[in-house]
Amino acid sequence: MKIKTRCIRNNGSEIHLLMYGEFNPSNYLSKLTSIEIEKLKTFGSITRKREFVAVRILRDSLFGLEPILYNSLGAPYINKKGFVSISHSKNMVGFAFNSEHPIGLDLEYPQEKIHKIQSKFISDTERQLFDTNDRKVLTQLWSAKEAMYKLAGRKKIIFNSELLLAPSSENKLRGTIINLDHQLKVNLDIFEFEKTIITINSKPVERIESNSQSN
Repeated sequence: MKIKTRCIRNNGSEIHLLMYGEFNPSNYLSKLTSIEIEKLKTFGSITRKREFVAVRILRDSLFGLEPILYNSLGAPYINKKGFVSISHSKNMVGFAFNSEHPIGLDLEYPQEKIHKIQSKFISDTERQLFDTNDRKVLTQLWSAKEAMYKLAGRKKIIFNSELLLAPSSENKLRGTIINLDHQLKVNLDIFEFEKTIITINSKPVERIESNSQSN
């Protein structure tokens, strides 16, 4: 398998990327734990198998065979290794690490079909703030909300009303996660590598209680 790796450092976080082509997942079982080998057997799709193995190849290069564990919300972690976030998109996987605070990483390859689903994740206000006719802009917004979802600390989030975005500066967005009794403020960095949109929070998430919320 021909692979290419890249490490991008961003405000205290490390984003490790692995780009890959077609390969036989069975040739890399040494990069998987015994439990992961059994999990691999449950996937029918070769695409899903390659994604799964590519993430473990990247994990192995960083932490050896330390298992990737998941909390009750499905968020990944590795024991005693700080905070991690994992994402993948079209022959690329990403493994982000920060020793100080939780992070949300998302990778998205722009696709035309995103225009068809934009009503599911774009608010009326965001339509006024951003050029939602532009495929790349829409992909950036989707990626930003996927990263925010990983930081929200809960499931069953309505993307077009509980994950909200506003412009900040070039290649940066401000995000707000709406909860019943508080809001979470998120600063997001967005950039492009190998035609893939990459989003990650640049600072710790800020919690604002309802009685002290301000716009």
